[in-house]
Amino acid sequence: MIADIKKDAEQRMHKTVDALKDELKRMRTGRAHAGLLESVRVEYYGTQVPIKQTANITVEDARTLVVTPWEKQIVSAVEKAILNSGLGLNPVTAGTVIRVPLPPMTEERRKELVKVVRHSAETGRVAVRAARREALADVKDLLKEKLITEDEERKAEVETQKLTDKYIAQVDALLKEKEAEIMEV
Repeated sequence: MIADIKKDAEQRMHKTVDALKDELKRMRTGRAHAGLLESVRVEYYGTQVPIKQTANITVEDARTLVVTPWEKQIVSAVEKAILNSGLGLNPVTAGTVIRVPLPPMTEERRKELVKVVRHSAETGRVAVRAARREALADVKDLLKEKLITEDEERKAEVETQKLTDKYIAQVDALLKEKEAEIMEV
């Protein structure tokens, strides 16, 4: 029973950290990376689909992404989707290849992004703590129903706290890494 509660809490904490990783991956830094365009959706035969399902995305150099649509007739749709994505990118089309140069970020924009990253990390910490709180509530319910002893409850509390500390540390490490990446000129 306690093992199931801990396992469930750990899975939820792990999902929280994974979600934070994905969110941070999409945030633009000074360098080009293919994950930057993952949120872009393209009109493809009347349906909105992720850009990865319509084109190949590669990194040409530190400040340029190259998007190669699989079909010649959707080049303009992909270009339009990138332009309207809200990422502040201006694609340049050369035949069937779309180059997406990343403009350098200003110091002010970097500081704004750091604030956004910190907020995302805090949201992740809150979610990890919520998983801990629910796990501890479940353990207390088991104690009230006299299915476990007080010693088992205390042991479960300590183990759950260790788990929480581990995942909070992962969130903090992701935050520190992303802040350094953003502030790098």
